Amino acid sequence: MESVRTLYRPAKPLDLDRTLWPLTRGPWDPVARRDRTGTWWRASRTPEGPSTTRFRRVAGGVALEAFGPGAEWAVAHAPELLGADDDAEDFRPEGKLGLLARRFAGLRITRTRAVYEALVRAISEQLVTGKEAALSHQKLAKRYGERAPGPVEMYLPPAPEVLAGLPYYDLRPLGIEMKRATALRNVARRAAKLEQTVELSREAAYARLEAVRGVGPWTSAEASVVALGDADAVSVGDYGLKHLVTYAFTGEPRGTDELMLELLEPYRPHRARVIRLLWASDIRAPRFGPRMPLRDTR
Repeated sequence: MESVRTLYRPAKPLDLDRTLWPLTRGPWDPVARRDRTGTWWRASRTPEGPSTTRFRRVAGGVALEAFGPGAEWAVAHAPELLGADDDAEDFRPEGKLGLLARRFAGLRITRTRAVYEALVRAISEQLVTGKEAALSHQKLAKRYGERAPGPVEMYLPPAPEVLAGLPYYDLRPLGIEMKRATALRNVARRAAKLEQTVELSREAAYARLEAVRGVGPWTSAEASVVALGDADAVSVGDYGLKHLVTYAFTGEPRGTDELMLELLEPYRPHRARVIRLLWASDIRAPRFGPRMPLRDTR
């Protein structure tokens, strides 16, 4: 099987696992996953066709190998996906957050450029548990996507023209109710326009994303942080995030979106980076327990 290979030598520290972790939903994800050897696999529809890319940490960098018609494109844009353009030079937090930033110095913000695919995944996660979302995502790819090129069993997300034509009754057995089914079809019908947001300013990109019915602030942020490399994205409306941020900075086990935004405001334009650091840590908001505030200034 023909493939395109290269060795990517990152100029900055790179933690492959923590950088690629947001792209997967566990070991059974058919679109992106980490195998038992620590190798990452990702299937995607590139502008040049389907591809599957393998990311493997080796001495001196990351060994890249891509398969399929989109292999050359995938390899060429892999550094960007791995955060090569993620600029954190002006991010210098202090205190415990500073310790986390140094501990996870290799955590980078991805930029996949796959806006449609990121939106499909985000919509499948709207207002459901993580387990439910992962199952819907898995079933959607396996039933309506096609087998991705390459030596391992991976699946491509459904093509926009396929998803746009699916009636609700075909999506309901996948655990996707009417509201999300409608949002998925809306995104699929506008996929070409939405992919163009990679070339727009942040404000224009968000405006175009949220002009689609069914795509609100939470969904646009979830998609933008992985597809557009937005290091300042905040998923307002997320059930657990507001509690995590509030607990980390104040010690209070429960918070609100308003308080979360207030606490994150000093860290613009790196609010998503702060969130990623918190998720990477062992800090979690308990139902009951001692307060462990993360106090920080900059």
